[in-house]
Amino acid sequence: MTRRISASVPGTDAGMTERPIFRYLILLTFAASLAHQGWTSLYTNFAVDIVQVTGQQTGIVHSIREVPGLLSVGTIFCLFLVTEHKLAALSVLFLGLGVILTGFFPSFHGLLVTSAFMSLGFHYFESTSQSLTLQYFNETETPPVMGKLRSATAAGSFAIGIAVFALSALVPLRWLFCAAGAGAVIGGIWGLSQKNTAAGMPAQRRKMVVRKKYLLFYILTFLSGARRHIFTTFSIFLLVSKFHFSVREMLLFFIVNNAMNWFLNPLIGKAINSFGEQKLLVAKYATLALIFWAYSTTDSRMLVAALYIVEQLFTNFSMAIRTFFQKIADPRDIAPSTAVGQTINHISAVILPLAGGALWMIDHRIPFWIGIGVALSALAATMFINPALRKAGAARRHGA
Repeated sequence: MTRRISASVPGTDAGMTERPIFRYLILLTFAASLAHQGWTSLYTNFAVDIVQVTGQQTGIVHSIREVPGLLSVGTIFCLFLVTEHKLAALSVLFLGLGVILTGFFPSFHGLLVTSAFMSLGFHYFESTSQSLTLQYFNETETPPVMGKLRSATAAGSFAIGIAVFALSALVPLRWLFCAAGAGAVIGGIWGLSQKNTAAGMPAQRRKMVVRKKYLLFYILTFLSGARRHIFTTFSIFLLVSKFHFSVREMLLFFIVNNAMNWFLNPLIGKAINSFGEQKLLVAKYATLALIFWAYSTTDSRMLVAALYIVEQLFTNFSMAIRTFFQKIADPRDIAPSTAVGQTINHISAVILPLAGGALWMIDHRIPFWIGIGVALSALAATMFINPALRKAGAARRHGA
């Protein structure tokens, strides 16, 4: 198996950021973050205060919202119709339209439909942007590039957070959803107008790829999805339903988180090159297990707010799972395997919010106890990362 070597100097910012594909991805990422963070900032208060959903209903909405993620493998078949670059732009466009529509359907069934529509764009963009990053940048470049892309996400999220915070007392939520979605619509249209080629890139297999040698990647991806959706569904719901944080207070959390992430994500990318994937993921999952335990026990408004901010920071370490995959993967497997990984990531995402919502009605601590188990399982799985990397390195040296 051969590895693609970039023509630029590996790891140098100039070599990475001057490429058209980097500008393409960074601008689409920024546009997508405007819509997605706008939706995230507004959705829970919109659902609780206006639609008045129950804990079980919010679990159902989040489960339905993750169905497009479960179907991310469909991106493989979309590549028969459009290039991966165009699919990324179309996905951002769909994301923006879904967010715009959300405020016009203030009902439980409206949330089901608009959340699924928005989610289709979000998850297909996640899959294609990750795939394009892993294809166009080598193993040394990918961690800092991913850090910069996550920084762009944080910058867009920070910008929309400030705008929504400033306007939330003056403008109805419906029009705030519109403003957030418009940025992604514009970004998607711009992306469709750009010419991008895959010259010199390994041809991607246009079929599902499931290989035994990627088993650890699949396990880590599955557990990452389980952990993430306990956070996105129940941590935020806890802040609003039990601790009664308002729209503006929730927006302040998002602003603080994204300001931190804007600055820290490039450093996390560099830390992967310096310390390796295993050490970062061990730190992540050990910390998250403690955070979930604290969520299940605390009655302190200040502590739960601090836990939310720290949890959001450690979530960014998940990019190490993707850089680990790049180091063990056949370059031709990147696009299909990224799509399969997204689907695996969302198996738990469809099940956990639905089951967790029902369990929440029994005791709100149960979803967080499940989160502790997930974090500890992921911590155990990370112990196998370095042996897998050594095995992949030996296979490459022997031309396997």
